[in-house]
Amino acid sequence: MKKVGVIMGSDSDLPVVQKALDTLSELEVPFEAHVYSAHRTPEQARSFALSAKENGFGVLIAAAGKAAHLAGSLAACTTLPVVGIPIKSSTLDGMDALLSTVQMPAGIPVATVAIDGAVNAALLSAQILALEDEALAQRLEARRKAESQAVLEKDAALSQRLSGR
Repeated sequence: MKKVGVIMGSDSDLPVVQKALDTLSELEVPFEAHVYSAHRTPEQARSFALSAKENGFGVLIAAAGKAAHLAGSLAACTTLPVVGIPIKSSTLDGMDALLSTVQMPAGIPVATVAIDGAVNAALLSAQILALEDEALAQRLEARRKAESQAVLEKDAALSQRLSGR
């Protein structure tokens, strides 16, 4: 199975990114995580993206806040799918990161999830890899069924609680 590369612009992004790492682990998707900044370590970020396909990666996740150029800078260096996670900052509640991540020029796409949407970034990455991995597709389906069942159980519990009035 191909790996997911998870790149965060700062180690302060780890509390959000950890949710993506946990989700990938639960789905048994191999990954590597690194801290590379589009602004402070551009050579390392570029090198990682340029060699990602040859190094066995199938998808890259890029998490960054504020100016949030990381996803775009990685996407400019690879044809692998890049999923951006805009990270909420104290300045503009993540809107700056969202707009920086989602507003890419034609030809350099970045799939962008919600602000701090690390779980969805991991799930989208897994869905992309599952196109060529039936076992992973089955794990994703099982997760969906379990989540659906949990909601139905909550509905039943609410109905029971309300009928007891």
